Amino acid sequence: MTAHLFPAPASHGAAVPTRPVSTRLLYAPTACAVACALLAAGHARADDAGVADAARALRPVVVTAVHEHSPAQIVADPKQPRQPMPASDAADYLKTIAGFSAIRSGGSNSDPVLRGQFGSRLPLLTEGAQLLGACPGRMDSPSSYISPETFDALIVTKGPQTVLWGPGASAGVVRFERERPDFTEPGVRFAASALAASAGRNDQTADFTAGNAQAYVRATANRSHGHDYRDGDGRRVPSAWDKWNTDVALGWTPSADTLLELSAGAGDGEARYGGRGMDGTQFRRDTWGLRLEQRNLAPWLSRLEAQVQRNRADHVMDNFSLRRFSPGGGMSMPMASNVLRETTSARVAATLQWQPDWQVTLGLDALHSPHAQRSGTPTRPYGDQPWRRDARFENLGVFAEGTWQARPDARWVGGLRLDRAQAWRYPAPESGMGGGMGGGMGGAATSASADDHRLHRALPSGFVRWERTLEAGASVHAGLGHVQRFPDYWELISPGNSAAGSGNAFATLRPEKTTQLDVGARWQDAQWQLWSSAYAGVVRDYILFDYAAMRSAVRNIDARVAGVELGASRRLGPQWTAQGTLAYAWGRNASDGRPLPQMPPLEARLGLEWADGAWSAGGLWRLAAAQRRIAPGQGNVVGRDLGTSGGFGVLSLHAGWRATGQLQLAAGVDNLLDKAYAEHLNLAGNAGFGYPGGVRLNEPGRTLWLRADVRF
Repeated sequence: MTAHLFPAPASHGAAVPTRPVSTRLLYAPTACAVACALLAAGHARADDAGVADAARALRPVVVTAVHEHSPAQIVADPKQPRQPMPASDAADYLKTIAGFSAIRSGGSNSDPVLRGQFGSRLPLLTEGAQLLGACPGRMDSPSSYISPETFDALIVTKGPQTVLWGPGASAGVVRFERERPDFTEPGVRFAASALAASAGRNDQTADFTAGNAQAYVRATANRSHGHDYRDGDGRRVPSAWDKWNTDVALGWTPSADTLLELSAGAGDGEARYGGRGMDGTQFRRDTWGLRLEQRNLAPWLSRLEAQVQRNRADHVMDNFSLRRFSPGGGMSMPMASNVLRETTSARVAATLQWQPDWQVTLGLDALHSPHAQRSGTPTRPYGDQPWRRDARFENLGVFAEGTWQARPDARWVGGLRLDRAQAWRYPAPESGMGGGMGGGMGGAATSASADDHRLHRALPSGFVRWERTLEAGASVHAGLGHVQRFPDYWELISPGNSAAGSGNAFATLRPEKTTQLDVGARWQDAQWQLWSSAYAGVVRDYILFDYAAMRSAVRNIDARVAGVELGASRRLGPQWTAQGTLAYAWGRNASDGRPLPQMPPLEARLGLEWADGAWSAGGLWRLAAAQRRIAPGQGNVVGRDLGTSGGFGVLSLHAGWRATGQLQLAAGVDNLLDKAYAEHLNLAGNAGFGYPGGVRLNEPGRTLWLRADVRF
């Protein structure tokens, strides 16, 4: 395993808020936190063996690296303390990995970007299933519903180097997974953490598991809260949030090879957005799932897995609950919008191994995802209005991925996938073609037919990768992948140009086709660990957003992409380690002869770690270059290129102490020098908040934080 990745800069900052988030969501999560504290006290008398196991399981105090477990995958533990302070959403954690960045809009709910690509090019999966947001402008991006610390593993596949996890993953695949609890005898495990920081930041997380060799129950819960922060110039940035999540799983394990698990979860929250015309006043998530895993069914059938999961995102936006209403941005009166996305997915896969050097996984997956909306005003509440379905997406895919160990030091990995993707658009009532369908989405519903507004495509994908282990601790790999991606809701429906009278995207927009070469190498000895990863790709029919006045439109272009990520780690002595990473992404619009918009700049992270017994300390210096390659007036569904951006450097420090076998303490200061800076990928401030309109939102200034972790 090669340690090679460094954290990103602070994402929250010091502030004395002038207007905190409302408290309507605080009571249930706070009660959960109190219950977690009582549970911790109740289990303080764990037996000596359990305490020893917990002590051995404690991780380093602050994360400065994750480990690469294969040439195409990166695996991280999202539960570990890290710098900057623990993430409030999935994008906030992902941007600590080289090659990732995030489109920022304030304190929480960023949208992750990998190698300059985002959206459905980078699917986010939880427990093997997609969770899709509902807002036409991705105000509730899928990452906003994910609390990283409630999961056990983060698995990232960069590039089109797998076909196992759904369609269209041209940039890569991100999976958040919970591990199966392993009980050989009855027992109880408990872990919790608490965080306090500047700008009113306070988080609580708890993870409780009880079981025996036959069954288990696991409950995870978290709450995250923050006020508006102040940037390095002392200017308040509208960014407050409050959110909570709770998940429960019941498992039956009649043997070491069998698992049947039923799970359910819920969450909610609200967030102020300094770069948008509305705030998110509800992020309701409801999830349930059922999965079956059976291993060693036959000498040639090593694994069979099946699962079904339903994720429901019920999101509310308005321009008056969390801010003082001010006309602008195309809205002349207080308004609220309620959008709903229900995503039901199923997957069956079998892993065959008829010879020691061959392994093949065959499977089938399906997705059904209708979208509905309704709106209202303070005097005409949205809850009294009927739902109107405006779109429905479906996908059915078959896949096969295999590994051939050609020699002890070389293997080939490859896969093929075929998807049948479909989309329906339901005309609005005012179009004279009938209203949208509720379709079981809740509430009363108007009716309409989508028979004349259906788009369907058969889309092949595949890859082949060669991996070689060399002498002296080195390895290399090279993979060629091809992905065809169906337009998603945010490209096909939300821009408002799908109807015949406004662009007819259903007739003109073509699937995106990416062919990409990924190469990499690793080497390590007793003191050094080095790794590199590079890619170059051609994209036919790249789906691009053009902005004009208050409207956006999408079209197909041809594009070129390339980039590199480098990392190194050097042991300087028994207690000292120095590490660093470098990431660069490049893109060109070949049709128009200009850069691709919203590409992140060159970025480096340099760190130094010291550890001696129970104590540790370290520092992180993050450097971002100026970005001059821009395409004004173009971008993606979240935003457009705002112009060039300046470079910056941010210094952060941390220290940790393992007080006992069960308790760890960590403290730090992010953005030590109180630097005033803005990420290139960011939204412009909204003048209605008093922040300069059209100017990128600045990141937090100096931020102090303290965290405690306990485990029994």
